[in-house]
Amino acid sequence: MDINSILYPVLSIGGMGVVFGAFLGFAAIKFKVETDPRVPKVRECLPGANCGGCGYAGCDALADAIVKGDVPVNGCPVGGAAAAAKIGAVMGVEAGSSEKMVAFVKCNGNCDAAKSKYEYFGIEDCEMEANLAGGNKFCSYGCLGDGNCVRACNFGALSIVNGVAVVDEEKCVACGACTKVCPKHLIELVPYASKVRVQCNSNDMPKVSKDNCANACMGCQLCARNCPEKAVSVTKFLAKVDYSKCTACGTCTEKCPTKAIKYIKK
Repeated sequence: MDINSILYPVLSIGGMGVVFGAFLGFAAIKFKVETDPRVPKVRECLPGANCGGCGYAGCDALADAIVKGDVPVNGCPVGGAAAAAKIGAVMGVEAGSSEKMVAFVKCNGNCDAAKSKYEYFGIEDCEMEANLAGGNKFCSYGCLGDGNCVRACNFGALSIVNGVAVVDEEKCVACGACTKVCPKHLIELVPYASKVRVQCNSNDMPKVSKDNCANACMGCQLCARNCPEKAVSVTKFLAKVDYSKCTACGTCTEKCPTKAIKYIKK
């Protein structure tokens, strides 16, 4: 075999590789996107949960947004004050103080209190069950207990107890994942320090609410009329607490005939 028949193709391919490599090297330099050196430093301060609780796709995107000034240094709900302080040091700004928030399930319609209209034997998925006449509970606002929120939580902060989702506030980082998957919109973020909370989400008429669930708020106004700080109001037959006014005196919890307003002991 003629050596040239092998040598020429090898040299040709090698030469093309050198040319293409040089071109790619030039393109990499020419079109290089400059990265702020603070971005990787901020990224190191973040917990790496990539939970999306900050509103961004992950910690990398959040770090970039913080450096650009689109998000404050305390924008990570998982990292909390500790991460905010570290990021503030990188950015040369004060982290500021942010109140710790936790998820809260606005339902106490457990298996003992809420009436069921049928037995559900399908896939344990709240959204799928909700599509079947609103779920198995007569209360169309109640927790279905199929655990979508439990599966969405990356921190093991939720569990199903007696048919209702319950939050372990010491594990909750307020990432908001559970609030997004609940088809009944029963879960909201509330201040960790709050001690008085309305554990109901029903807007049904008083008699209907009481017939459907023994623990339901009936909108009777007793809590609102007796609150010395005017921190409780009733809209659409449902009580709501203004945490900026509430002093946790417990008057509303004592007056509530169905105990729909709970005093959370820390």
